[in-house]
Amino acid sequence: MMRQGLADGAAQSTALPIEIGFLSSHGYAPELLWQAAIFAQAAGFTADEFLIREGMVPEDDFYRALAAELGLPFLAAPRLSSDVRYPDSILAGLAPLARARSNFVAAPHGPALADLLKTRSRHRLLAITTPTRLREAVFRAQGSLIARRAAYDLADKAPHLATGISYGQIALLFIALTLIVFGLGYAPGLSAGILGAVIGPLFLSVIVLRIATAFLSNPVEPTGHPLRIEDADLPVYTIIAALYREKRVVARFLDALERLDYPACKLDIKLVLEADDHETPEALRSIDVPANVEILIAPPGEPRTKPRALNVALPLARGRYTVIYDAEDVPDPGQLRLAMSHFAEAPPRVACLQARLTIDNTDDTWLTRLFTIEYAALFDVFNPGLAEIGSPIALGGTSNHFRTSVLRTIHGWDAWNVTEDADLGIRLARLGYQVRDLPSSTLEEAPGTLRLWMRQRTRWMKGYVQTAASHTRKPWILLRQLGLWRFSGALALTWGAVLSALVYPLFTGLYVASWLAGPEEALDMSWTAAFNAYALTLFLSGAASVFIPACVALHRRRLWRLMPWLLLLPLYYGLVSVAAWRGLWELATAPFRWNKTSHGLARTSRAGLVQKHQARPAVTRSLNTAPP
Repeated sequence: MMRQGLADGAAQSTALPIEIGFLSSHGYAPELLWQAAIFAQAAGFTADEFLIREGMVPEDDFYRALAAELGLPFLAAPRLSSDVRYPDSILAGLAPLARARSNFVAAPHGPALADLLKTRSRHRLLAITTPTRLREAVFRAQGSLIARRAAYDLADKAPHLATGISYGQIALLFIALTLIVFGLGYAPGLSAGILGAVIGPLFLSVIVLRIATAFLSNPVEPTGHPLRIEDADLPVYTIIAALYREKRVVARFLDALERLDYPACKLDIKLVLEADDHETPEALRSIDVPANVEILIAPPGEPRTKPRALNVALPLARGRYTVIYDAEDVPDPGQLRLAMSHFAEAPPRVACLQARLTIDNTDDTWLTRLFTIEYAALFDVFNPGLAEIGSPIALGGTSNHFRTSVLRTIHGWDAWNVTEDADLGIRLARLGYQVRDLPSSTLEEAPGTLRLWMRQRTRWMKGYVQTAASHTRKPWILLRQLGLWRFSGALALTWGAVLSALVYPLFTGLYVASWLAGPEEALDMSWTAAFNAYALTLFLSGAASVFIPACVALHRRRLWRLMPWLLLLPLYYGLVSVAAWRGLWELATAPFRWNKTSHGLARTSRAGLVQKHQARPAVTRSLNTAPP
């Protein structure tokens, strides 16, 4: 009877997919393997990768058992030949060894694993390791190459699209702004007239865009019933997050990713850490990191920026689509499925979907309340409106969903631009791609103190100058690529944003001062009636472009309680002007310095409430049992 039971078990084992059936001879119950095979088939995924990514069998145990099954050596720290190729060796799961009995080390998966098990006697010159150990070995062997590609790939392959602001351009901008400031002080009437005539049309372009988008209907929640794709038909989705000293939020971030309504086996999650960051790896070691999460250590190199870290991960992305998140993000659980449905219905030229960013810690301070208003106006009104009318969009730094193939075609992110998101949005438009709105929210943490806010905003404004100068080095090419209408939109989003922050408060202050001074002083300043009307138009329409989108956004978000704080928006945008001038100075003194934003300091958190009251979805990882 016992013999019959063993025979039945053997029969079951032989009927299992070959890529996991061998585990029944190495201490794993056939019942567990059968369950995994069934769920893998339902998810449209290979059984071996399902077992590992769902955490049902540890990666190390799986590949040690494979080595034992094949009678091949298992290498815990393979030393690779200098001929190893990046990223090909990692993606193929095969790399040449340096001076070893075996010629190659393999970390096979999927069809390659099945072929290896079928033809085991032909591979005596192989050694086995895990995908993680193979990846780490490739990074050790090719660290300098990986660092250089992450920093210079765009500049090498498309130099006309890379950040290339020169000190001459910076000096010219400084001289022009200095002349404006001194002119407004010593000859205010004449200077204001010239200033209004030269850059007034640019201001008006920004104003028209902001007001026009406020009258377009773009609800916060998706309308209708989005197409729901069966799990088996879903593609692999890559998630990349660049983390640096994020010990306070990394556990919450991983918890948020686990709540995504997407098969865990089809999530290709990559956390990119810096080599000198010791606190984030320590925090990760103290928690149960999901089995579908890869931790990449970016090789040391310059510049020390987020886009460089993202470029380290991009060549290894296995997903058809890629989304970027920040360490403090809490995306809506249905965001990936919604993005999938939007991509499925969109033409191929739609390369990116921008999700809505909304502030998590609104009630921390007066500054976070104003930040919430600003983000609501930007991501719930302005950007969706720009997408609807076909204008270029300066992307937000997170929750950007891309077609991975397009992202590779345009050479990823500009490592030397400190607002890589804005640059990428303009670059996509120049190359003929479109960005559309994704009505799904991601909660973010806003800086709660003026010091932290100013550091972050200084970097943003510095990056906007980089983006504006880089993409308008040859404006006639930009005009030919975009056409007149989209060219005007790109100028409004880049130079319009920069000059509005730098000059508009001065212009407004001068106008208000002259108005309060009375007719005699105004006459002494030689302001004509025509200029007064022009200045009044700019002033009133500028104020409308600030308050109208903000009111519409608060209504859409049902944040009516923040309406009284609208009165402080002029003060808030005055601070933005200070940050713009600081950014200009930093551009001259430290152009590529990345002012790190600290996270995990919030005192209030809508995400915390969600975590307390939202039940975690059941996942097949609960099938995991220890092998007997």
